[in-house]
Amino acid sequence: MALTTVWFVLIAVLWAGYFLLEGFDFGVGMLLPVLGRDERERRLLINTIGPVWDGNEVWLLVAGGATFAAFPEWYATLFSGFYLPLLIILVALILRGLAFEYRGKLDSPQWRRRWDAAIIGGSLVPALLWGVAFGNIVRGVRLDAHHEYAGSFLDLLNPYALLGGLTTLSLFLLHGAVFLALKTDGEMRERAGRLAARLSVPAIVVAGGFLLWTQLTHDDAWGWTLSAAAAAALAGAAVAARVRREGWAFLATAATVVLAVAALFVTLFPDVMPSTLTGGASLTVTNAASTPYTLRVMTWVAAFCTPVVLMYQGWTYWVFRKRLRVEHIPVGHP
Repeated sequence: MALTTVWFVLIAVLWAGYFLLEGFDFGVGMLLPVLGRDERERRLLINTIGPVWDGNEVWLLVAGGATFAAFPEWYATLFSGFYLPLLIILVALILRGLAFEYRGKLDSPQWRRRWDAAIIGGSLVPALLWGVAFGNIVRGVRLDAHHEYAGSFLDLLNPYALLGGLTTLSLFLLHGAVFLALKTDGEMRERAGRLAARLSVPAIVVAGGFLLWTQLTHDDAWGWTLSAAAAAALAGAAVAARVRREGWAFLATAATVVLAVAALFVTLFPDVMPSTLTGGASLTVTNAASTPYTLRVMTWVAAFCTPVVLMYQGWTYWVFRKRLRVEHIPVGHP
């Protein structure tokens, strides 16, 4: 297998890992006003992701860094053409991170309400815009012969990309609700489980429609296979959520996210950014790649560092594996 293909696959794995792990973080943040009826319950919800949310974001940094090093032309075109939506995502992620750290610094309900709004918005905006961004990447954008984006921000808000945004939004909401049912106990576990069962219906409709539209447009055999597997996993998640099997439901939503990302990348290959402009030139794994020497060095570094990172993050989840109850949260300001 060519190193360009290897790195395309590795970048797909990094994005799948990011959406898998950060997806339930976004879901928890968006569900904060829905399941958190008082201050103790909101603190309980935040505590479920408190030890891991910043580690989950590392996958985004590595995915961006790997794209920059392995496919610099793709990175340059993507970040220049999608500058505004990516900037909005970055600001939302910054505000969300600040909110996790600062909401408990003052014993003031108004102070905490403002930071809670930052958590909600900082989770909702990326959950929506990541789907819009990837929808445009798979659909294709207006690239000229010099691989420069020739469209506008409004061109990115097409029906297919917006449906992609609703897909990630609905999947992350379901993923977050299932995670909360798995991570909490008592009344919160029951409420999260009931909510997950309800959220599974719109997730199936929206995500199924997006994957069907994708494969009807591109008609890729492997894409059809992976999309069907993602749909089956999502249906399994709905069944498991309804019978309160949180562990199986979480595995199913995790599989749905990973398989859906895999279906999009398989459908995209060998392009990395197709052009829809007449006379334009698409970016591919060949013309967007770094030199062979760069790819070889990166491959050796990744082969050494990746297992270490995975073991450390796995150890983190093992340490913080126990369920949380609202009774574990002290009454009053911490």
